[in-house]
Amino acid sequence: MSEAFLWGLLSASSLLLGGLAALWFRVGSRLLGLVMAFGAGVLISAVAYELVDEAFTTASGAGIPLGLAAGALTFFAGDAVIDRLGGDDRKSMGGEQAAGSPLAIVLGIVLDGIPESAVIGLTLLHGGAVSAAMIVAVFLSNLPEAVAATTGLATAGWRHRAILLLWTGVVLVSALAALAGYGLFGDASPRTVAFVLSFAAGAILTMLADTMMPEAFERGGKLVGLATTLGFGVAFAVSALE
Repeated sequence: MSEAFLWGLLSASSLLLGGLAALWFRVGSRLLGLVMAFGAGVLISAVAYELVDEAFTTASGAGIPLGLAAGALTFFAGDAVIDRLGGDDRKSMGGEQAAGSPLAIVLGIVLDGIPESAVIGLTLLHGGAVSAAMIVAVFLSNLPEAVAATTGLATAGWRHRAILLLWTGVVLVSALAALAGYGLFGDASPRTVAFVLSFAAGAILTMLADTMMPEAFERGGKLVGLATTLGFGVAFAVSALE
């Protein structure tokens, strides 16, 4: 179980690294958009080959449609609640967070990361070894999100210490989510495992379409298509080499 926690901690540590980078250096909006697009492509590949394909192999397709729908609707509903509380601009670089609720911003960032982290523990449990492609996907996708949110929070007047404490807390929550993914499904049936994998896939895809990819296109322009495809290809290569 400690291995799941440590892998979850490692994959989420890029949130803290991204926060530090944004506080120490000025990251251009266009570069951030391209990096975000690359991370989106990596996550799309991970969803296809590490989650949905694994779910199909595990239970011959049973539970996948229901899991995808449940994950998508759960994220959609949770995100809508957080938006109403004032966390809809949590990934903005422009300082719009000033009008939002700090608690809603924190909850929104946690909501974005929990499905990714939980599945790390689940893949470790099911496959006997952690998925390198999933670790890479989560790590890379977290970086631009953290840079964008940190830049916006700093512009909105948050103290640097408060921002770093926020990321430290989210990293710990993500590690606990990975631990939960490992600990809660030790005796689960193949159908249940397939449902959980596809649930995470549905939540991640909805997050990508709702927040990450629109933000990437807004900042990166036309080149985001190439960056997304590159990210997908790199993640597929990592998955194929496992």
